[in-house]
Amino acid sequence: MSGAQISAAARGWIGTPYVHQCAVRGAGSDCLGLVRGVWREIYGNEPEAVPAYSMDWSEPQGEERLWDAATRHLTAKPVSEMAQGDVLLFRMRHGAVAKHLGIVSQTDPVVRFVHAYARHGVVESALNAPWRRRVVSCFEFPKEDT
Repeated sequence: MSGAQISAAARGWIGTPYVHQCAVRGAGSDCLGLVRGVWREIYGNEPEAVPAYSMDWSEPQGEERLWDAATRHLTAKPVSEMAQGDVLLFRMRHGAVAKHLGIVSQTDPVVRFVHAYARHGVVESALNAPWRRRVVSCFEFPKEDT
């Protein structure tokens, strides 16, 4: 599936309300739910069952659970090479675990990404300086079902 197709799938989730641990287009989604939903649209099945998770994403333990899961199922690449359809991983606070995801929806003329954001739902945002400085990793969907 091309980056344009992936970003179109992600944009299809815009307007979905924010609901923690949910992954149902139009009904509710968090940032992981958005990536899970787009994964299902591309491959049909999710690669693993997602255990319940808290809003703090294991911050007290300092475990990078979301980053570890992304590494298991997506292909890491340099942030400088991000392209349409890639998944971005964000660290929301310095020293905290990475716990936010978005899907790059366009790279030109400005980089934009689709993400589920508390109190906003699934939206498309510019990857402006405040967002860009929080990006810690970039991944692409695998070429084949994993």
